[in-house]
Amino acid sequence: MLKRTASEIFKQYVLIIIGCALYAAGFQFFFYPNDIIVGGVTGVAMIINYITGLPVGVLSILINIPLFAVAWKRFGLPFMISSLVGMLLSSSLVDIFALLNLVGAKDLLLASIYGGVIKGFGLGLVYQAAATTGGVDIMAKFVRQRFPYINFGTIILIMDVIVIATFAIVFKKYESAMYAIIAMFIVSRAVDTVLYGIGISKVCYIISDKSDLIKTEITQQLQRGVTLLHGEGAYTGTEKKVILCVIKKHQIADIRKLVRSADPQAFFIVTEAKDVFGSGFGDIADY
Repeated sequence: MLKRTASEIFKQYVLIIIGCALYAAGFQFFFYPNDIIVGGVTGVAMIINYITGLPVGVLSILINIPLFAVAWKRFGLPFMISSLVGMLLSSSLVDIFALLNLVGAKDLLLASIYGGVIKGFGLGLVYQAAATTGGVDIMAKFVRQRFPYINFGTIILIMDVIVIATFAIVFKKYESAMYAIIAMFIVSRAVDTVLYGIGISKVCYIISDKSDLIKTEITQQLQRGVTLLHGEGAYTGTEKKVILCVIKKHQIADIRKLVRSADPQAFFIVTEAKDVFGSGFGDIADY
């Protein structure tokens, strides 16, 4: 394992601090004052808070202790230290922000939207720093290892819905639960935006007798790399070169025009690729 520099470690913990502050602000200023339940350990702590009056942050820390005890061997000491910092900081800031007694929005829909965006971006920054805020974030890490094709935000969303449903049944606050689902969906989208970006890339497959001309045009005009796949027509038995190319979404019109100009008879397939890592796209990371 490569040793990280001091600047890399500093950047990581700056992201964690900012992310935890946004997380706590979204919860304490928008969700909690409007009875919008959140998911995960914080949601469980919120339910217990409604019953006992104990601080949400303190309850979150107590619930997280056994989860951290189980997870530290699985994910290693560096990850668990950064996650422990994230958990302690976010939980503490929740209780500290509660002392300010501020309400960001009184309208339930606006509170769901604003709180969801702020909390989601905060969580995304924490995840980007290779940490979590504990609780279901650690559980989602386990699930993510088993099912790597499921986005982190989607896993969190599923777990959150379970907590929200419990809240609605126990306290019979079905309207608040419905707004909570809206909020949690926004949180998951915000998390995915931070982790994966807002741009959806496109994968192009081009089958043409003029593949050499098309590949040259793509590399020179669009500044995109191409890969040649060797195929064979099932009916004719003719060998074909299949061009594989990943482009940005806004380049789809350019490549379509380019292919049409080079070979109007070309067979052109375009599919979406949400996660693309490599030169010209995102950095390879383990989320």
